[in-house]
Amino acid sequence: MRRLTTIGVFIAAGLLAAGCSAGAGSGSGGSGGSSGNKTTSSVLVLDNENGSPWTCDFNPFLGADNPFLDFGYEYEPLIYVNPLQNGATTPMLATSYSWSADHKDLTFQIRQGVKWSDGQPFTAADVVYTFDLVKGNTALDNFGLHSVISSVTQDSANSVTVHLNSTNQPYFYYIADETPMVPKHIWSTVAKPDAYPDNHPVGTGPYLMNKCTPQNVEYKANPHYWQPGLPKVQTLEYPAYLDNNTANNDLASGKDQWGSQYIPGIQQFYLAKSPSYHYWFPPTVNLTMIPNLSDPQLKDPKVRLAMSYALNRQQISTIGESGYELPGNQTGIVTPTFSADESSQALAALGNGYDPAKAKSLLAQAGYHMGSDGIMVNAAGQKLSFGIINNAGFSDWVAAVQVAQQQLKAVGIQITPHNQDGNTFTANLYKGDFQLAFYDQQIFGPSPWYELNNWLNSANATPIGTEGGTNYERYKDTSTDALLNQFLTASTTDQQKSILAQLQMVMVTQAPIIPVLEAVDWFQYDSGKFSGWPTASNPYAQPAIYAYPDLEQVLLHLTPAG
Repeated sequence: MRRLTTIGVFIAAGLLAAGCSAGAGSGSGGSGGSSGNKTTSSVLVLDNENGSPWTCDFNPFLGADNPFLDFGYEYEPLIYVNPLQNGATTPMLATSYSWSADHKDLTFQIRQGVKWSDGQPFTAADVVYTFDLVKGNTALDNFGLHSVISSVTQDSANSVTVHLNSTNQPYFYYIADETPMVPKHIWSTVAKPDAYPDNHPVGTGPYLMNKCTPQNVEYKANPHYWQPGLPKVQTLEYPAYLDNNTANNDLASGKDQWGSQYIPGIQQFYLAKSPSYHYWFPPTVNLTMIPNLSDPQLKDPKVRLAMSYALNRQQISTIGESGYELPGNQTGIVTPTFSADESSQALAALGNGYDPAKAKSLLAQAGYHMGSDGIMVNAAGQKLSFGIINNAGFSDWVAAVQVAQQQLKAVGIQITPHNQDGNTFTANLYKGDFQLAFYDQQIFGPSPWYELNNWLNSANATPIGTEGGTNYERYKDTSTDALLNQFLTASTTDQQKSILAQLQMVMVTQAPIIPVLEAVDWFQYDSGKFSGWPTASNPYAQPAIYAYPDLEQVLLHLTPAG
């Protein structure tokens, strides 16, 4: 059955039976199957430069524990929602879902016959427990579920209903796709789930974490996985790369087969090495400069806007990203992915996005004048001088920030890069231990509302020093919250567009966060060793290794060559 929801962003792709929900697609390298016996042992090596050793913590709710190491391997969602295909759905731990007439109650039919990897049955009680756990613990609640879910009930042995405070269809994505199901019989015994390292994850997914060291994570296929014949790839090796150069060399040499990082000169360095090497870089989210709004100077929107106007994004794209990631703009709308939602009114209000003269004018209005050292200073003697944290292992990000540093200095704003190892950077980002940060939040949905909601919703902001949430800058504005909430009850596409246009006006007049580039899903793959990869013509999932739980769909499609 195929249906279109009234808000126009979720397209159900047919509720498929177990065993064929995730393994029937094909990429340019061939097609993967979903039934039959598994092939002989095969090893897929993943190549995603993380910038630091693995911590071997696998808590799927904590950003600092790298959810891309567990959500999609051991842990699974109820429904997979594909943001690259207008929200097409694939049933996972739920076989189907339905809305009440007023769209305030969302009921899932829970898949039967699934077992946790320790042999215990997966049940509807586990689903209820998971939602209660998340909405009751802000450090685990990355998407503000506590603000929209009133309660979760088990209606029968196979049925669970999520009761919402009001009509709220867009949160289907967060509820169904972005919430990993965890076993009640284990997690209910954990005293502090928000500090639980989960070193030996027990899940329902296609892989088991076999062993972990700071240098490598090894996964083995779950022999009792609920989709018969899957996964076909028996072993995954996931080295912890500390810099792009080593990761890129291993990928180009054929040592690794699935890559997800920036490669300068990709034609000669990678593609020319083998006709089986390919890449696809779909634009997905914004790579942003994040101001910590607890800082007294960065609280001033004129200062933030001045920073935005001082950035020559085309130059940052060319020098920092070899042009692979195109310039973003202050509206926050990623194009061409969401071009239809870009507001002409917001673009007109923004004007020339690169305007150093306007940046200086805004700083003058904010009470700053140029100091003798070339740094803007106010009457109280406070200089516009900030540190900016960055992931040291991402050579393209380091280069991009260096370009931005020169551009901001030209208008009297000094930024000092603090390039940190990946684990330190992530921990500081989530806790709010920074003045500025450079980051792309690789979580979005089938509408630009999702990324805007992640950034701007007060419910997604945790107190400084507390990990959690997606509102890293800690932006809180009741009128913006009201707009975000109005989108939840919008019943027509025109109403949605009107609300998105108003949110874009917030972005171009307040600059709560500063989009710099349109981040892509970095994706390189070897079709000679494995077939079934996602492609531009068959985008059955986000293709990057770090896109979770999308990575599970890719792994379930792959078939070893021969």
